[in-house]
Amino acid sequence: MPPANSPAAEPDNLISAWRQQAIDSPWLSAGLGASLLVVLALLAISVWNAVHGEHSQNLHLAALGGLSGFAATALGAVLAVVLRDVSARSQDVMLGFAAGMMLAASSFSLILPGLDAAREITGSGPAAAFTVVLGMGLGVLLMLGLDRFTPHEHESVGACGPHSDRISRVWLFVLAITLHNLPEGMAIGVSFTNGDMNIGLPLTSAIAIQDIPEGLAVAMALRATGLSNLRAALVAIGSGLMEPLGAVIGLGISTGFALAYPVSMGLAAGAMIFVVSHEVIPETHRNGHQTSATLGLMGGFAVMMFLDTALG
Repeated sequence: MPPANSPAAEPDNLISAWRQQAIDSPWLSAGLGASLLVVLALLAISVWNAVHGEHSQNLHLAALGGLSGFAATALGAVLAVVLRDVSARSQDVMLGFAAGMMLAASSFSLILPGLDAAREITGSGPAAAFTVVLGMGLGVLLMLGLDRFTPHEHESVGACGPHSDRISRVWLFVLAITLHNLPEGMAIGVSFTNGDMNIGLPLTSAIAIQDIPEGLAVAMALRATGLSNLRAALVAIGSGLMEPLGAVIGLGISTGFALAYPVSMGLAAGAMIFVVSHEVIPETHRNGHQTSATLGLMGGFAVMMFLDTALG
C-alpha cells in the first residue's frame, strides 16, 4: 500500500474523503450531491450536443475562445518564471483587476444578453428575470457542490473540503484551479452560442486579459508549495486546459432547448460571480492591500465596460 501522502495514494484519499463527508452530514451531502449530479449530467450531455447539435457550426468559435483563455493563462505562468519575484501588492492589484473584469463580464456580457434573449422567448419581463435567476442558481449550486465535495486549498484560509489534510498541497491547489477555470470557459462557450461576435468577442477578450494575472498568481502560489519554477509554470499552464473544455460544455448546454440559452447565460454568470466573491476578492484582501486591490477591481470593471461598448 502506498504511503498516505504519496501521489499514488491521492485518488484513494479523495474517495475516502467523499465517503466520510457523506457520513458526517448525510442530509446536506445528499441534497448537494443530487444537485451536483444533475448539473454534471447536464454538462456531460452538453458536450455531445456541442459536437452534434444544431449549433455545432459555432464549435470552432467556442474552442478558439477557450484556447485564447488557455494561452493567456500560459502567458501569465511564463511571466512568473521570467519575473521570478512580484510583490504581494502587485499581485493583489492584478487579481483585483481580474475580479473587476469578471464581474463586469458577468453583468454586461452574460446577464443582460440573457435577459434580452429570455424576454424575446417568453414575452414577459418577470418571466425573463426568473429564467436568468434560475440559471444563476444552477451555477451557484454547481460551484457549491464542487466546493463542498472536492478537497482544495485557498491560500488565504488554507485547506478546504472533506478531509483535505489527507491530500498534498500541490493537488489541493490543482483542484482549486480547476474549480476556478471551469466557469470562465463555460462563459466563453455560451457567448458564442449564436455565433454573435458582438457578445463573444468582448467576453472572450475580457477573460483572456484577466487570465494573464491569474496565471501569474497561480504559478507563484504553486511555487510557494515547494514546486520548482518550471514545474509550477507547467502545472499552471495545464490548469488552463479547463477553459477550452468549459467552452465546449458551455456551447452545448446553451442549445439543448428554447430557454437553454438564457438559462446557461445565468448559469455561467452565477458561477463566475461565486468564484469572484468566494475566492478572488478574499485572496486580494488577505495581505492588507484592500484599497489597492479595490482600485484594481474598479479599473478592471471599467476596462471590461469599455470593451463591451467598443467591441459589442
